[in-house]
Amino acid sequence: MNENRIKRNRLLSEQIIKGLKSRNMEGYYAETKEEALNKALELLPKGCTVAWGGSMSIQEIGLKDAVCQGDYVEYNREAAKTAEEKRAAALAAYDCDYFLTSTNAITEAGVMVNVDGVANRVSAIAFGPKNVLMIVGMNKVVKKVEDAVSRSRNEAAPINAQRFGLDTPCTKTGACFDCKSPDTICCQILITRFSKIAGRIKVILVGEELGF
Repeated sequence: MNENRIKRNRLLSEQIIKGLKSRNMEGYYAETKEEALNKALELLPKGCTVAWGGSMSIQEIGLKDAVCQGDYVEYNREAAKTAEEKRAAALAAYDCDYFLTSTNAITEAGVMVNVDGVANRVSAIAFGPKNVLMIVGMNKVVKKVEDAVSRSRNEAAPINAQRFGLDTPCTKTGACFDCKSPDTICCQILITRFSKIAGRIKVILVGEELGF
């Protein structure tokens, strides 16, 4: 990566981490995916219960594999063989020690925006799990909340809809149409501007491009 971009990401991350702290959230910076993985594992106590949402970022740094292969108790929806098992795993996630996810966008002031279809991810961010650990690439940083909403709906949502093979207008054009398609993944929009429980939400900013 270009040295100037590395410097910019490091400096900008300091501003975001201050913003997160002012919002009762913890922030950390890792320059690489490897550093991010090490920091995440440092934060996860051995033997704790862990669940996750449909995040590409936690997969890209190797965190999902590390949890599945490590000394943790995972509630894994993806390993469920039936709809009933999948629902049971999703519900168990609300009482886990750590919920792993990312965010669709984060502002320079530390406000996060997430758009969801089923809403298991946004609901777990808002309430339930004892801790929420977010892995966030610096490519998701925007200026204002309005920009975060726009990024979530016009960049993250179309790419995710394409990834899941959904039949929505955005999969055909790449742009949000505010649709009411049965396949829409823009059902719930969560703006996280403060954590009522101090330190519950922990954000590892990563100086590499992650997720969508």
